[in-house]
Amino acid sequence: MNVEVANALGRIVELKDRSTAAHTWRVSMYAQAVAEAAGVDTARVMNFMKGAVLHDLGKLDVPDEILAKPGPLDPDEYRRMQRHTVAGWERLRRLGETEPLILDVVRSHHERIDGSGYPDGLAGEQIPRAARWFAVIDGFDAMTSLRPYRDDVGEEAASHAIVELQSKAGSWYEPEAVEVFGNLFDAGRLDSILEHLNDRQGQASLVGPLSPEVLELARDALQRSAPADEPPDRVDRLLSFARAEATGETPPVGKDLA
Repeated sequence: MNVEVANALGRIVELKDRSTAAHTWRVSMYAQAVAEAAGVDTARVMNFMKGAVLHDLGKLDVPDEILAKPGPLDPDEYRRMQRHTVAGWERLRRLGETEPLILDVVRSHHERIDGSGYPDGLAGEQIPRAARWFAVIDGFDAMTSLRPYRDDVGEEAASHAIVELQSKAGSWYEPEAVEVFGNLFDAGRLDSILEHLNDRQGQASLVGPLSPEVLELARDALQRSAPADEPPDRVDRLLSFARAEATGETPPVGKDLA
């Protein structure tokens, strides 16, 4: 998948799930920093970043009332949320994506070293390496990003998140990845990413029209990746909603698009 298509899909995911703000773009920048620090070659760095951009693609198939729920999910809602990993992987497969690194990140970024993760309950080295490393990035940003229910962001929250990652290294998280990430944090090399669009004013700046080119790329990819049972008008409804969200207008359709 080329970068333009990946970014177009990432933009639609962000607009559908505004509760996570610029999460997609921060984790893609963390992914670049971590992969380069680990000495990964350029081609794999690019694919790791694409996986980061697309890791939540399956949230397009999660109902909006679950994505935006301000409190804890009930067991059924949690199971439906967990489905986003497989749903995103399936969408990529329908698009003809064959790059293992991208597919592994999308499907397996919620697996845990001790086997307690999802969707496949993989453990240790059964979990693809790229997914083990990305789980550290995704976990850190989840603990340090602005959410509707949390304003606790910044250096103190980040320091607490690093301690949390270190405490679960070897049980939830890949120890080597935690060490590399922690070293980057200690050296101040993640500061600008941590602050990227991670305040209320910055979130407001996310609005802006979707270009015709982005809309066309997204439309084609969404149509080709759609599940067989998807309503025929859903792509149009999703893009109409995204256009409205991007410009701060009232969406022309209801929030429940999944």
